[in-house]
Amino acid sequence: MTKVRISKGKFAGIMACADARGVIAALAMDQRGSLQKMLAAAGRGAAVSDEDLVRFKTAVTAALSPHASAILLDPEYGLPAVKVKAAPTGLLLAYEKSGYDTTTAGRLPDLIPEWSVRRLAEAGADAIKLLVHYDPDDAPAINTVKQAFIERVGAECAAVDAPLFLEIVGYQDGLDEKGLEFARLKPGKVTRAMAEFSRPRYGVDVLKVEVPVNMKFVAGTAAFSGTAAYSRREALAHFREAAAAAGKPFIYLSAGVSDAVFRETLELAIEAGTAFSGILCGRATWQDGAPAYATQGDAALRAWLADRGVQNIAALNALLARGAAPWWDVYGGRENIEVTQGL
Repeated sequence: MTKVRISKGKFAGIMACADARGVIAALAMDQRGSLQKMLAAAGRGAAVSDEDLVRFKTAVTAALSPHASAILLDPEYGLPAVKVKAAPTGLLLAYEKSGYDTTTAGRLPDLIPEWSVRRLAEAGADAIKLLVHYDPDDAPAINTVKQAFIERVGAECAAVDAPLFLEIVGYQDGLDEKGLEFARLKPGKVTRAMAEFSRPRYGVDVLKVEVPVNMKFVAGTAAFSGTAAYSRREALAHFREAAAAAGKPFIYLSAGVSDAVFRETLELAIEAGTAFSGILCGRATWQDGAPAYATQGDAALRAWLADRGVQNIAALNALLARGAAPWWDVYGGRENIEVTQGL
């Protein structure tokens, strides 16, 4: 097998975000608008402040980063949390603005204007994370804009020699992404997006992807809602087909489901034999601590995190130890990677 060449900085950055086995057991804490809404709904109401976001992120980072191989933060509210991050834990920083412009068709992405990949790296980032909403069936005029956008960020990461983690979130205008009709379309959309952004032209180093099924529509699972989009056997096949489309290491995101549902999701991925290289999991780990903070404050959140939060992340780590593959396996093994000096 021909050796794969990876630049020194990109290789070091991915390694910093992985554990000793080469598995990425990462924690996501870059939520901004969604965290604000979560705290408001949990009892904080309209009183949620910027300081609340900073304090929440700092508490989660201090309590859970010692149990993660990396943590994902945002440069807007998350930089104070970097100071309390466990020293061995890698750091990813988000580059995109939170949310998208609802007045324009296509859920077009945008970057935080006062930041660049160079500045994120100078702030301590081992890797750059970029989120893009993507529907492979959208109009070419929309998808060409997104593809060029990712190419530009990929080129910027290459210039700084920093790895790019691309998060792909699927959708289809006019459909509820949590509904049955979209669930039936989701496997194909996830698979095609993974294939597209594995192409070298984008400069993506790790794909952060949704699982190709909606668990509440998988018959025979604990999460099953009573209406099936796929049998268990079909769901396993969808996992395998999506994994086979990836030409880059890929990790699963939790997409805001509960910790129990995400654990069952990973069990299914393991049963399918998919060579996923880890997770970048956020809300499934810590979201149930939001009411503690919203109603009782910082000390209550820290107590919840030290108990239930640590249990949640430990349970996920146990699944990764059992079923995740080292990120270099997609390239034929670590010995098949040639580390170069970059540009």
